[in-house]
This record gives sequence, structure tokens and C-alpha cells, in this order.
Amino acid sequence: MRLPALPPRSAWLPLVERALAEDVGSGDVTSDAILEPGAAGSALVVARQPLVACGLDVAEAVFAAVDASLTIERLWNEGEARERNLPLLRARGSLRSILVAERTVLNFLARLCGVATFTRRFVRAVEDTGCRIVDTRKTLPGWRVLDKYATAVGGAENHRMGLYDAILVKDNHIAAAGSVAKAVAAVRANAPPHLRLQVEVESEAQAEEALAAGAEWLLLDNRSPAELRALAERFASRALLEASGGVTLETVRAVAETGVHRVSVGALTQTAPNADVALDADVALDVEPGGGSGA
Repeated sequence: MRLPALPPRSAWLPLVERALAEDVGSGDVTSDAILEPGAAGSALVVARQPLVACGLDVAEAVFAAVDASLTIERLWNEGEARERNLPLLRARGSLRSILVAERTVLNFLARLCGVATFTRRFVRAVEDTGCRIVDTRKTLPGWRVLDKYATAVGGAENHRMGLYDAILVKDNHIAAAGSVAKAVAAVRANAPPHLRLQVEVESEAQAEEALAAGAEWLLLDNRSPAELRALAERFASRALLEASGGVTLETVRAVAETGVHRVSVGALTQTAPNADVALDADVALDVEPGGGSGA
């Protein structure tokens, strides 16, 4: 699988900065009390469950933002799936700095590895059907570029990034316009012509109306497998068909086998469980409270 490009640092580095600011505040009072300023060592960031590695560049950026002198060794490849209890990264240098970065590193990795791992399960569930898994805009506020990067690392395709880069005529637009045909005509007359046009339809009659008006991409929301199969038999050769609405790991295969081309799944970013990752020092900390040395 070809990995997606990491979003530009300018799109997500402010998240790193804000996360560190809220966690560190005026300083790590615990580590400062226990560790001497010059205490050095190393630690491993470890996966404690099977997961797809995602966000390693972001984790490295967190360490660098805390202390640019830290040395980070990458032990997995981005997008690689492995079993539990294997290290992702090794950090070497100031122990104070490593522990300051710890929680923020783990928060980013838990979210991104979790989304990528959950997405990979959906992608594998529809293997050999010819159907593709697509993400949605149901992302963590402020995290869209990273959430959608993680779904792509997991093997899904990105839907529109926002309201600005594609046209999706939904039920509320249709109700406001008065009909599918009127809504599509308004888009054709007023929206930039280079943008993709997708129309949500709820029946074969609406699908025919949308296609007659010039739509080439239909969204079939909250349709049963039987309804999807009937729509696919009639329209799959005339338009790109995307099913959506309440799709789970248990149901996605049945939806994909109806003949639709894509299945959009909000759960990829809305309900993906965080991955279980941890940071473990792999050296003995030979200092006592107050900075003294001891056994």
C-alpha cells in the first residue's frame, strides 16, 4: 500500500504547540524535583496491542519541540502493522525532557494509531469486493488534517476535506431548493465548475432526477442492503454510488457486496478506540528525591 503524504507541518504543528502548552504549563514539577538537570538516559515508546503505526513524524516533532537535543530512533515504519509489545520509537537524552514530552507524544500516537488501525480493519473487511472505504468530515475539531491522514494510512480514501473543495447536495439543500433538479441546477449555475458534484438521493426516482440534471455521483444514505442492491443494479453503470449511514465492521461487508462503489464510514474517526501505547524508561533511574544519588 502506498502511504499518503504527511500534511504540511504548518497544518498540525500548532496542535503540538498547544498540546504541550496545556500539559507543561510552567514546568514539570515532579521531574524537576526528582531528577538532576543533567540526568540522561533513554526510553522506548511501545505498542501494547496490535496496531498500524501512524503519526511517528508527529511524535518526533513533539520530542523536538521539548528538546531539540534529544535523539529519536524510529523502530517501526509508518503504516506498518505489527503485534503487541514492540517498540515504535526510542528517545535518548535528557530524562527530564523525555518525561516532559511523554504524555503529549502518547496522546498523539494513541489517537493516530487508533484511527489508522480501526480503518485498516474496515478496509480488510471489504477486500475482494471492489468497493472502497471512504472517510467523512466527522473528525475531532481541529484535528481534521491528522484524522484524515490517519484514515489514509489505514487504507481508506479521503472524502472532501471541507465544505470548500467538493459539492455535496444533501437532503436539507434539496428541501430548501424545492427538488433535486432545482438544487443541482442551482449548483451548476452558481458553484465553481471544477468541483466534484455529489447528490444525496433517497429513492430511484430521485436518482433518476439527479442524473437527468447532470449529477455523476450519488450518495445513498441509510439505505438497507436490499435497497442498495436495487439501486446498484439500476445505476452503477451510470454513476459512482456511495453508501453511508450507520455502517459498522459487522455490516460493512454486506454493504460492499451490494454493488456500490464506495462506503463512507463516519466511525473511522468518530468512534475509533485509542491505541494502547506507552513510554517505558529502559534505564535505571539512579537518583533519589531531591537530586541525590542512590541505589
